[in-house]
Amino acid sequence: VQLQASGGGLVQAGGSLRLSCVASRSIFSISYMGWYRQAPGKQRELVARIAGGGTTDYADFAKGRFTISRDLAKNILSLQMNSVGPEDTAIYYCNSYKRGTSYWGQGTLVTVSS
Repeated sequence: VQLQASGGGLVQAGGSLRLSCVASRSIFSISYMGWYRQAPGKQRELVARIAGGGTTDYADFAKGRFTISRDLAKNILSLQMNSVGPEDTAIYYCNSYKRGTSYWGQGTLVTVSS
């Protein structure tokens, strides 16, 4: 499956941003879809993920600020980011996982100014 992420950009601290990831085919049977991020000089880390049954997991830094969701009809995974801070500056990647195979989108850059 091909994943196309979008929605990144420059936002002021305290603002909001919504990321979207469009899959090239149905995401109905995918085991997990998620958002990861990689800040300069740091390792890629999980932001949030959603299981096939709809259960969600969030990194501690994302709890209460970010919301992951999906539209099965449109094959879209989204990440609503609220109350962002400079520490959220990173490239955000969309990921899907099924039967031992992981797919990555190209990433979308989020820059938060203080």
